[in-house]
Amino acid sequence: MPTEVQSEFPGTVSDYHGYKCHQFDVDGRDARVAVPKEPLPGRPWIWRVMFWNAFPSADIGLLERGFHVAYVDTGDTFASPDALKLLSTLYEILTTQHGFATRPALEGLSRGGYCAYRWAYFNADKVGCIYGDAPLCDIALVKRWWLKDPDSTMWRKVVDAYGLNLDADPSVIDGNPIDSLATLADAGIPILHVCGDMDDAAVNSVNNDIVQDRYPRLGGEFALIMKQNCPHHPHGLSDPSLVVDYIVAHCAEGAAAEEARGRAPKAGDVIHIPEGQW
Repeated sequence: MPTEVQSEFPGTVSDYHGYKCHQFDVDGRDARVAVPKEPLPGRPWIWRVMFWNAFPSADIGLLERGFHVAYVDTGDTFASPDALKLLSTLYEILTTQHGFATRPALEGLSRGGYCAYRWAYFNADKVGCIYGDAPLCDIALVKRWWLKDPDSTMWRKVVDAYGLNLDADPSVIDGNPIDSLATLADAGIPILHVCGDMDDAAVNSVNNDIVQDRYPRLGGEFALIMKQNCPHHPHGLSDPSLVVDYIVAHCAEGAAAEEARGRAPKAGDVIHIPEGQW
């Protein structure tokens, strides 16, 4: 028999930018679900895989449009096997116990982009679209940071999470975004990136530019919003309507998706946002 759909979540309730937010435990980790005042049919949702409430303009815009926002804290573990398992546990809870849509939007800011892509690689049939905001798309970049600066902590976090040694070749980690795009393209997953053209962390030439070049050639749908004279921070957009429309167009049902589709960025679009407007 199918699992009965539950309307409420366990745990405590707090305010999230004017919306009810449930905070509860999943396998000993903090999980959160923000609830729209009028959920759309099919219960579409955006899944923030890291950095809860950081630069949340798109999340708030989606709540206003009837999307739920979900999160579970996997720690700073770069989508390790344990982290992927935890993400999948939350996915099963939301889709089987609470009737959430089976193809959410994955939202990945900075190194959260790496986590979003890696979960999508192993679960390509469970993703409605990917929204990467200045996303880390090549784990080898993290090792290069460490080789330049041995005091850098990021590569140490990677090797600790994966049980590797510091001299490990990053290619041993399966699902590196720039190397796994064919799987996502074959699954028909649309991708939207929002980047700053002056990013000196998730440097475009070794992150966004590679995805932008490869994904369409593999048959995938890719659109880009480029913020002029913007470094790695701030993430997001002060007016998130382009991002919100893109996600609604690809992850909602019926009239809401149809209405958003007319305004959303299209495959191949490169939209430049001038300094002072992002």
